[in-house]
Amino acid sequence: MTHAYPPPPLAPTVLARATLTLTLVLGPVAAAQSAAPTLPAQAPTMATPVTPTPAATPLDTLLLALRSAPGWRSADLTYRAAQLQLDSARLRAGLNLTAGGSGTLTKAPWEGGDWTGNGTLTLSASLPVLPWSPLLEGVRSAERGVQTAALDLRGARAGLTTQLWQAYAGLRAAGDALTLADAQLALSTQLLAAGRDQRAQGLLTESGLLDRQAAQESAQAGRDRAARAVTQARAALTRLLGTDPLPATPDLSRPLPDLTPAGDEATLVARALTARPEVRRAQATLADAQAARDAAALAARLPDVTASVTAGQLASASGAAGRTVSGSLNLTTGVLGAQVSVPLREPKNPVSGVNLALSASLPILGSTEGAALKQAELGVQQAALALDVARQGAELDVRTRLQASQDERGALDAARTRVRAAELTVQAAQARLDAGLATRLDVAQATLNLTQATQALSAQLDRVSVAGAALAQATADLDPLLLTIPALPSGGRP
Repeated sequence: MTHAYPPPPLAPTVLARATLTLTLVLGPVAAAQSAAPTLPAQAPTMATPVTPTPAATPLDTLLLALRSAPGWRSADLTYRAAQLQLDSARLRAGLNLTAGGSGTLTKAPWEGGDWTGNGTLTLSASLPVLPWSPLLEGVRSAERGVQTAALDLRGARAGLTTQLWQAYAGLRAAGDALTLADAQLALSTQLLAAGRDQRAQGLLTESGLLDRQAAQESAQAGRDRAARAVTQARAALTRLLGTDPLPATPDLSRPLPDLTPAGDEATLVARALTARPEVRRAQATLADAQAARDAAALAARLPDVTASVTAGQLASASGAAGRTVSGSLNLTTGVLGAQVSVPLREPKNPVSGVNLALSASLPILGSTEGAALKQAELGVQQAALALDVARQGAELDVRTRLQASQDERGALDAARTRVRAAELTVQAAQARLDAGLATRLDVAQATLNLTQATQALSAQLDRVSVAGAALAQATADLDPLLLTIPALPSGGRP
């Protein structure tokens, strides 16, 4: 009897202790994972390699190594890029000061005049003040981008954690398969040795001996195949983490914690629709499309109007202005500007005054504002459809993974029953051996069946844990940071 996903061989007492440990660990885990997710208040600290304590289990070691995995660091950098984009948008929308200068060389009149040089220093300031200013809308869009990037960061970390769960379960399965293959090889070797003795006594035919030899050779090939599977499983972990932090022979007896979130189907779906990264990203895209539509509508009905005022030495005998202070407000861009100009040489006979100006431009032919508005409205419709698709996808994902989790849990009772039946079979075989009604090979075969049943139960527990982690990822309840706290004997749980 073989299994597609074999678990490790555990004695009944070891299995009982593992089950008790799993119950103690999983209680607070399931409760903590059911809490609503929170966004990082600031940019997360860039991942650095963490050295686990000597008492850390292999699972603790892998969880700590996950913080310095390439995928984890890439997610950190992506979130940091979104924060830098927000900082840049805030700088552009803040007070801008610019200092400049200009120089002139004038000769008037052309015949007989002298060359006169002068320079002017200017200080300009600008600040968006109207709420529809594109610069202010850029800040709001960048803020939505940071919120989305925070959810993407958490989603990426949750995805990596789920992959680690699967890889750890695969490594446990490969190690258990190797243990079972060793037991099968030992049993087939004993049967072959007994067959040779029987053949020497004339109690077994040559064909029967060859059958046992073929079974032993098949067991040897299965053992070699299982050893290569262990190497491949460790290579999969190395590819995920970027390194192999485990010792040569790690103790993989610790089962995976159960991270299944609490709540019924409606509650899980509601949480997913609130916090799933793709849903929040679609909501941010819709908000950006609506802002672009509003800006296009404003540009279509509002002409480009600029009001300005200039005070100071507006003119002089040479025609050049002197010291002036000016201000302007553009209704389209919503930017308020101010400028101070100071000449390096005082002009002759300056004339002081105030100049008020109002300029407007309204396109008559060749205007593209109407087409831009229609395009922006189509963008809003597309973003709304994308949001509906994201919500439907999230809901389907949660329902599918919830059903998978329930299916895996439903198979636990049968696996436990098989273990109890195998234990009784071993006891019966031992009793028959003591009574002289069975051989040691019969007891060895019953023990092998018990090992196989125990491994099947352990594998089923791993499937439950992997399915629970996948469900927690689907509902955005999986918080990888709570699992990667260093030096916690409970496996990263406070």
